Amino acid sequence: MLAKYIHDVNTKYRRIRQRIPLGRLHTKEEYDRAVTVLDAILDEIGEQETHPLADLAETLALSIEAYEDTHVAIPDASGPDILRGLMAEHDLAQTDMPEIGSQGVVSEILSGKRDLNVRQIARLAVRFGVSPALFIPSSPVTPRRSRTKKLNRRVS
Repeated sequence: MLAKYIHDVNTKYRRIRQRIPLGRLHTKEEYDRAVTVLDAILDEIGEQETHPLADLAETLALSIEAYEDTHVAIPDASGPDILRGLMAEHDLAQTDMPEIGSQGVVSEILSGKRDLNVRQIARLAVRFGVSPALFIPSSPVTPRRSRTKKLNRRVS
């Protein structure tokens, strides 16, 4: 019985892996596909911390982060620092950022008084054509429940 279960899981897992790059990312193509899938998942789940795909989003974000740590030179900067740099690069003012919210919300994020949420990160990634992982700060490993809540708070 267990052997049949494992065979069934293996078959289904292979089909999922054809569409979603799970696990360690080895190539730029796998990385690009993971970023694309993560963007789509974040669009789907929005701010729903208990959405069935939230764990998959976290797994992909961790895989993307691991790939970037090894292969992509990303400055050690916070989400607000990166946002500030992108705004300067594109000559944007706080009022030019409807993806985030009002000018007051943008100001609070840039000053560190408020974190970016999942929805805002997803929209910023699309607007600037960057990985959503760029806006998610690295942090030490914490228990699963806490990591999921932090990811969803930052990514929603």
